[in-house]
Amino acid sequence: MQGQADLFLGLDEAAAPIQNPVTSEIQIKPQVQKRALPLDPSDFERAAHVLEGSGLYRILRRLHPRPVVTSRAAIPGQKLAVIVDTETTGLDHTRDEVIEVGMVAFSYDEDGSIGDVVGTFNALREPSVSISPEITRLTGITSEMVQGHTIDLDAVEAFIQPAHLVIAHNARFDRPFCERLAHVFSLKAWACSHAEVSWSDFGFEGSKLGYLLSQCGWFHQGHRAVEDCHALLEVLAAPLPGNAGCAMSHLLRSARKALLRIWAEGSPFDMKDNLKKRGYRWNDGTNGRPKSWFIEIAEDVYEAEMKFLRQEVYGRDVEPFTQRITAFERFRATS
Repeated sequence: MQGQADLFLGLDEAAAPIQNPVTSEIQIKPQVQKRALPLDPSDFERAAHVLEGSGLYRILRRLHPRPVVTSRAAIPGQKLAVIVDTETTGLDHTRDEVIEVGMVAFSYDEDGSIGDVVGTFNALREPSVSISPEITRLTGITSEMVQGHTIDLDAVEAFIQPAHLVIAHNARFDRPFCERLAHVFSLKAWACSHAEVSWSDFGFEGSKLGYLLSQCGWFHQGHRAVEDCHALLEVLAAPLPGNAGCAMSHLLRSARKALLRIWAEGSPFDMKDNLKKRGYRWNDGTNGRPKSWFIEIAEDVYEAEMKFLRQEVYGRDVEPFTQRITAFERFRATS
């Protein structure tokens, strides 16, 4: 069997003169020179295993998208999810425009096990304004690339219609843009793989998609919509450390929970630090929501939160405006 070192190095013996320090005689001793040997592509994976086995290297493999299974029998209990990603001319969904949308549809079980990819969608769109150099730097998309392109919204509707869940890695960004693009997105339950998976609890030092993908052992051509969708699918499917299952199972558990959003309207100004320390966030009222501090909590801690507000914030009996937020409302621009 070919030795491990032979995968990478060859030996050239060349005569090299050396001087004996005792007799001053000149001797000729073969000199070993190392040179890289070209690897046959069939050896690449074996070479990667050798490097990984040394404990001195970590290997990233190029992500190859899963094949699309177009003909498959329905499996009882399985549902359909769609991962979506948008590239836009800016960050403001009320003013900026979608220039690319990518989607990957896949089946999944109730426990989060991921099945087949059943469809992909990718389309460019020419906006009404020129694409800025900054957006081109971030996305790789130029004004020339999108010239004359439109997104077939009927095709988007047909692609999304069967989905039980829409997933984005920053749903608070993507959902408002998607809902402005096509009404069908507003009818679906949404989940955010960035906000609804506690990545730090599993030892990850960040939650950006490229970082998560590299920790799973892959690299890809980032910031193009459908490529990012394929990347997120592999991140959701990969096993988490400590036999914690896969990220998809944790995402589903979070998406299934309803939250209560409590608005501490009219709270005393000198209570702002107490509210902030407890996890309340400020809303300035420009998005149609109350101009107020608010918090989102699980339903089972509602009474404890009411006790805190009544005793430590208002000093009286109050019934603050409270909304029940499910996956159908979460991450909307005005929810």
